[in-house]
Amino acid sequence: MRAKILIIDDEESLSRLVALHLEPKGFEVISARNARQGLKKAYEEHPDIIVLDVMMPGMDGWEACERLREISDVPILMLTAKSQDEDVIHGFRVGADDYLKKPFNLKELELRIGAILKRVDSRQWDGTEVYDDGFLRIDLERQQVLRNGRTVHLTPTEFKLLRCLVRHKGEVVPHETLLEEVWGPAYYDASNSLSLYVHYLREKIEKNVGEPQYIRTKWGVGYWFSPGENNNEEPGVIDG
Repeated sequence: MRAKILIIDDEESLSRLVALHLEPKGFEVISARNARQGLKKAYEEHPDIIVLDVMMPGMDGWEACERLREISDVPILMLTAKSQDEDVIHGFRVGADDYLKKPFNLKELELRIGAILKRVDSRQWDGTEVYDDGFLRIDLERQQVLRNGRTVHLTPTEFKLLRCLVRHKGEVVPHETLLEEVWGPAYYDASNSLSLYVHYLREKIEKNVGEPQYIRTKWGVGYWFSPGENNNEEPGVIDG
């Protein structure tokens, strides 16, 4: 079955160019000219991934992304003409999974989309694995996270990162391994995003972000998932 891509961008010529490039590659491309139309199509068409422009008249991409996250965990790749780091950070905060700065190369867009779809498809877990300490519950098979009994909503990338850490709980996962398993080789800027996503995960699951007990740091090496509140034993590093 062909992957369905929804492009939400007020530049009709750009949407046509993207469709002309991606459709021969086996993708189904649908488009919307503004955010409100895009939200409607996302609800009706159930795309596999959404390419969302930031700067649009009326409702902008930030608000559209927040609204999409209320109804779906579909991967969102944001297009932005802004180069400031704070704009990129804001995109991640409202639920984006990736970003690409305009103007962009169509081949890079294709690779980014392929990498996102690949890591979403690989979220399946071959067996039941549940972590539950009474406060935090992580069910990898059901892709469900509960914090103090309340559902924690994670983006696909956040879940993939948490899944990788939990699978290797008690062991340090090197930065390189996390980048490879979560973002894939086609993701060029992941090193700048890894620490951000770790911070976002901590905000969602930790009791105290300033003193994390679950997602711990081994400086200069990587991160590890600590399965105990008072577990201060220095873990080993997995083979990358």
